[in-house]
Amino acid sequence: MINQKYKDRLSNKSVIRELAAYAQKRGKEIGYENVFDFSLGNPSVETPKEYNEAVIHMYQTMDSMSLHGYSPTLGNTHARETIAASLKKRFGIPYETKHIFPTTGAAGAIAHAVRAVTKPGDTVLTFAPFFPEYRPYINDTGATLEVVPPDLPDFQINFRELEKMMTPDVSAVLINSPNNPSGAVYSEATLERLARFLNTCEQKYGHDIFLISDEPYREIVFDGKKCPYPSRYYDNTLSCYSFSKSLSLPGERIGYIAVNPKATDADILVDIFGQISRGIGHNCPSSTAQLGISAVIDRTSDLSVYETNMNLLYDALTDIGFEVQRPQGTFYIFPKALEDNAVAFSKKALDYDLIMVPADNFGAPGYVRLAYCIDTEKVERSLPVLKKFAHEVYGK
Repeated sequence: MINQKYKDRLSNKSVIRELAAYAQKRGKEIGYENVFDFSLGNPSVETPKEYNEAVIHMYQTMDSMSLHGYSPTLGNTHARETIAASLKKRFGIPYETKHIFPTTGAAGAIAHAVRAVTKPGDTVLTFAPFFPEYRPYINDTGATLEVVPPDLPDFQINFRELEKMMTPDVSAVLINSPNNPSGAVYSEATLERLARFLNTCEQKYGHDIFLISDEPYREIVFDGKKCPYPSRYYDNTLSCYSFSKSLSLPGERIGYIAVNPKATDADILVDIFGQISRGIGHNCPSSTAQLGISAVIDRTSDLSVYETNMNLLYDALTDIGFEVQRPQGTFYIFPKALEDNAVAFSKKALDYDLIMVPADNFGAPGYVRLAYCIDTEKVERSLPVLKKFAHEVYGK
């Protein structure tokens, strides 16, 4: 018998993917260059040439077994050493090889992290707005995801609601900074306050509460700033990273978990992740990808285009009359729709070939997400269309 849970999901697919599919279909009809597709967060900038050169060199010079053989259960040792050394240098935390576990992107990292620090029946808290796929990521482990309402208008952490929702069955808190979809970056003050609160709760309830930090946008921060690193503020932190955005490698599915060396059982958590892999069929990411990122560990793609696109959209949206916070990072902007029903708003925008994602599933009804990881030229061409839509439909 087919599992009914997954049958049921067929009628509740990702709205992001459905809109992206619509945009592709519409593009075949009128030319994709005429579809202003802000649906999917698919990096648009080139992968650094050094990555491609490193991979080509490996294929030309390495023996087949070293290149294509099975990785060790806990990942390629050289890749783990390289990641640990880079994090230690950048953030001043004494990571060692034993604290690093390569994964299939940040999603694979979260899948392992949650299973390691929760048991069925536990609660995991996250903060709206949040990436909708967190629901299956968490709920399929047997734990339950509960969402703390958003802190408006700046999308930091709503501590008043967090205090109400913190109960003894909470074993982990999941954060995402820089944030998809809002573009907000949690400030140092926010992270310090969160750390104090979690430390107090650990003492109160007599058990660990892990902070699972989803960090794929860590390098995409604007105005010359840097994103505060959560592990510097709270010992029981598991940093879940992906190279999908920083190196424009989403299809390679390569990331890692970095266990804070001061975390409970820090010396065995990576071994535990290896045991979790046995149950979920993970069995290491691509050997090529592990070796490739090792060769360019401290490089990124040229990410400056995202700030250029953000400024163009932010200026246009505010000029039109949208309520919108200026993003501090990522490649998303998160305006309030021009009517209360963001789904209806997004459907009306389709008539103008503007593809925007309503944020009901992100825990922020009334907002829409625009992913501006597209060519700047296309962003510029979208602006008069946005203005026309807002004027003709909403009188703006």
